[in-house]
Amino acid sequence: MSGPRVRGEQIALKSKSELERMRHAGRIHARTIARLREAIRPGVTSAELDELAEASIREAGGAPSFKGYQGFPATICAQLNDVVVHGIPSEDEVLEEGDIFGADLGVIWEGYHADGAFTVGVGEIDPESARLIEVTREALELAFEQVLPGKTIRDIAAAVQGHVEAAGFSIVRALVGHGIGSQMHEPPQVPNFVDGGRGNSYDVILRPGMTLAIEPMVNAGGYDVKQDADGWKVRTRDGSRSAHFEHTVAVTEDGCWILTAP
Repeated sequence: MSGPRVRGEQIALKSKSELERMRHAGRIHARTIARLREAIRPGVTSAELDELAEASIREAGGAPSFKGYQGFPATICAQLNDVVVHGIPSEDEVLEEGDIFGADLGVIWEGYHADGAFTVGVGEIDPESARLIEVTREALELAFEQVLPGKTIRDIAAAVQGHVEAAGFSIVRALVGHGIGSQMHEPPQVPNFVDGGRGNSYDVILRPGMTLAIEPMVNAGGYDVKQDADGWKVRTRDGSRSAHFEHTVAVTEDGCWILTAP
């Protein structure tokens, strides 16, 4: 679940036991994502997908991180076509052939969180939507290459922004990735762009034990967004489609450990 751009506090370095708990939450997360991918098809509703996700998490002994978080009423954030983040699942929201659909969800296990998101096509989709999804996924993979001791948040942001903008798409700037651990949102912030290159968290140096939720949010059109009247759902301002990928990762001596990997 992405966060707004706000200044954070001290960054918590996680112990081996804390990382192991986050990894266990990440395994539950990965199994839930796999089940959702199998279930996404024309005719299914986002409410049905939400029910599936909650059942999968609870069967594995975890709990949904998002449900009840700051009043959010569901397990997944449902992101259909022009919805960037934080969509509330609904029985009235029926997926159709040619749509793109994203799900963002969190898992908590023994007090520690894992957070991640993905976007897929519903049935056959147009080539530009497929390219949007692929470029967003590739941007996240390039971010992983920057998760090394001594690198900075700026390096992550620049890698994502460079790849996305070279493909002709835009990075959402109103929302960013974040630190994660015993809290869903912890410092530091993890922007997907370099905005003037000063302040915020850009110059934070990565150290072993840091845990981050890195999440490119990429629009086919402009980067401006707007919020629905429900106070949650964020859409592209120009109505263009949006894709979102996210993994929870840990910085180790050897580089990037993807805690939400299958």
